[in-house]
Amino acid sequence: MNNDTVLIIDFGGHFNQLVSRKVREANVYCEVIPYNASCDKILSKKPKGIILVGRTASVIDENSPKCDPEIFKTGIPILGICYGMQLMVSELGGILEEASRDEPGKVEIALETDNDLFLNINTETSCWLSNTFHVSEIPPGFKILARSRNCSVAAIGNEEKKLYGVQFQPEVLETQNGEDMLKNFLFGICGCSADWKMSSFIEAAVTEIKKKVGDKKVLCALSGGVDSAVAAALVNKAVGKQLVCILVDHGLLRKNEADQVEDIFTHRFDMNFIRVNAQERFLKRLAGVSDPEQKRKIVGEEFIRVFEEEAKKLGEIDFLVQGTIYPDVIESGVGNAAVIKSHHNVGGLPEHVDFKEIIEPLRDLFKDEVRKVGLELGLPEELVWRQPFPGPGLAIRIIGEVTLEKLEILRDADQIFREEIARAGLSKSINQYFTVLTNMRSVGVTGDKRTYDYTIALRAVTTRDFMNAEWSKIPYAVLERVSNRIVNEVNSVNRVVYDITSKPPATIEWE
Repeated sequence: MNNDTVLIIDFGGHFNQLVSRKVREANVYCEVIPYNASCDKILSKKPKGIILVGRTASVIDENSPKCDPEIFKTGIPILGICYGMQLMVSELGGILEEASRDEPGKVEIALETDNDLFLNINTETSCWLSNTFHVSEIPPGFKILARSRNCSVAAIGNEEKKLYGVQFQPEVLETQNGEDMLKNFLFGICGCSADWKMSSFIEAAVTEIKKKVGDKKVLCALSGGVDSAVAAALVNKAVGKQLVCILVDHGLLRKNEADQVEDIFTHRFDMNFIRVNAQERFLKRLAGVSDPEQKRKIVGEEFIRVFEEEAKKLGEIDFLVQGTIYPDVIESGVGNAAVIKSHHNVGGLPEHVDFKEIIEPLRDLFKDEVRKVGLELGLPEELVWRQPFPGPGLAIRIIGEVTLEKLEILRDADQIFREEIARAGLSKSINQYFTVLTNMRSVGVTGDKRTYDYTIALRAVTTRDFMNAEWSKIPYAVLERVSNRIVNEVNSVNRVVYDITSKPPATIEWE
């Protein structure tokens, strides 16, 4: 493993992993560790730098998390971001106060550039500022490195001890020169080498999986989507024929998808593959259920039960592989994060499962990183660039109760949307696109007859990391073709609408 390691000390929140992602994009190896790790444990990893990040609350709160204060005496360069800066100020003798005027969001700041953190960056730049609390007195040995209109201390630094803090978020796109600031810290201050690649992640993951699994058997929850396919390929590289991949055809997949997945993994890859036809079982469990969280949990539990039953047929199997990625973990409220929605392979798992351990090799990666791993492993582009698909499948793209009739309507509409997006050459420029069968019916006219049928919603977004997303500006001519085809070719649909809401405030999926 590369000796140039940077540690991200995690104090909770939804966007901590974005920092580690930026570090990895700079080709520097990093690990995320909890805030309560001891200084001795931190030193045992021999980090060249430490970044403190997390939470939107204040360190002044009575129960706020604190790290081992000894880390500030180690001589290791430290960058505190938002909460991390507050903690640094508090621990090193500065004073924090609640801001008299809140200035959150994108603002202009003035930088002092005669320091290593802001070297070669414009003196005036914009950033995403968090300013519910402010520094009224900086710690001894520090100086102010940046200010905004309403925030007298937007960044601080003690260059002698290589300790820095910023009250804004350099990891987000809204901070104009954020990547340059992080690179200044990594390379100019910490002295890291840019020699960590995705192949290094694969090598480390394969080694860890081999060590964990030994000579035991592994079962993989293979949906045919990008995440589970990459997870399967990664585990297959580690343990080969010890892996058994199971596709549960729950009847909630897209049109012809189960057949396509079976064809790919039985003819193009040397994997043990089993297809389980369980449509009737899932629809029975979902009958009469309209609540999206309940639907997710039902699908998640039923998935696990099917795997357990198949595992018993195969003999003793200790490990279950899942394609969980980091946005799934965040949205399911794992750790200190708030629950947004449960994912069937994270928060949707039942309390008891008949496996000794769940293996989630992609748990710390974002979608674009997962695709890079897939290409590195030699997966075909058509699979790596397959449209993201939620574990609960079409169950959460049908608003209200799930029925066989509704599934057929949605499958046909979704197929048309995907065909027209591909025909227009937009399939790679739009990161995710799909249809939703709403629970709304409205009056329409077909020929000279009145109809009272369903409304299909189109959803398409562009995004870099699936944490934030903008609705896609699809040309009107394409939308017109999609709408005309759906209302003319799909039974029981007489209206098509287009969702123009970004994430946040909406999620990408409707449920």
